[in-house]
Amino acid sequence: MNPIEITLQALDAAERAIPPGQPVYMLNLLRYRAYARYEGFDAAPCSGREAFHERYRPAFRRLAAGKPLVRMFSGPVLASLVGPQGERWDEAAINEYGDFAAFRSIVDTETYRREAAPHRHAALEDFRLFALAKAM
Repeated sequence: MNPIEITLQALDAAERAIPPGQPVYMLNLLRYRAYARYEGFDAAPCSGREAFHERYRPAFRRLAAGKPLVRMFSGPVLASLVGPQGERWDEAAINEYGDFAAFRSIVDTETYRREAAPHRHAALEDFRLFALAKAM
């Protein structure tokens, strides 16, 4: 299995754990490939960072149009203060959604798998995705 794939099992487990209607924040940790690696998808050569920012994000935003996606924030990871020695993330991103169902309605579609996911897979060497609740 692809270690950066968002699986149906993970979506189902998160949906059971997250109360309906609760805002959710998706924390993404991103490590880019030096060069995007497309498999079974025809695309011009580029870096992993370019594939993510210039191909994946625009495709994701098109699919998110009209959904309760409140805001997106991302930035480069400047330093690791706590974590395993040698662990490296290029960027972190937090996306806020009105609820988990809004996130799932984007990523659990054939359109996402066809138009956005190939760019994310090509771009990323490693990836973590966590669903967070707003702290009280």
